[in-house]
Amino acid sequence: MKYRESGMPEVRYWESLFDIEAVLDVFGFDSSTGAVAELGCGYGTFTLPLAQRTGAPVHAFDIEPEMAAATRARAEAAGMANVAVSMRDVFAEGFGLDSGSCGACLLFNILHGEAPVPALCEAGRVVRPGGMVAVIHWRSDLATPRGPSLEIRPRPEQIVAWAEECGGLAVEGEPQCVGPWHFALRLRKL
Repeated sequence: MKYRESGMPEVRYWESLFDIEAVLDVFGFDSSTGAVAELGCGYGTFTLPLAQRTGAPVHAFDIEPEMAAATRARAEAAGMANVAVSMRDVFAEGFGLDSGSCGACLLFNILHGEAPVPALCEAGRVVRPGGMVAVIHWRSDLATPRGPSLEIRPRPEQIVAWAEECGGLAVEGEPQCVGPWHFALRLRKL
């Protein structure tokens, strides 16, 4: 299921909206992270820097064939053998990864859709105990140059409530601003 209001602009413009390294830093991604699953990889904006930083397998998923192809092409051009890209409807089919097989899961700008709780629960399923579900989203308290309508953007406290619905996920620390338009929230797998 494609999420509402989930179209992508041109790649250079999209990537200008993030401080990619600052986002990865706020979550503490490094060589100890282990394998990572990413829901909605888009152009590979975070996929490639994450794969380079951790050296671990990054399982990148997107429902859009063009986005999966773009990430795959960028990974191949960079010689990144640790990036596996799949075109898959994770909302309908799950990640297709073993439970507890990842050290982290990225849910970046994806929880504004119609079914955020199942997506969050599936992210929690693939993360090992002690691992992390890393969430960033467009802030809902101000207009931003991109992103879904303000009224459908999740607030940090909503995401925490959804994580409690899933069970086995606990918020770690306070939400943080990452750049002018996003907040970051770290959920730990119990």
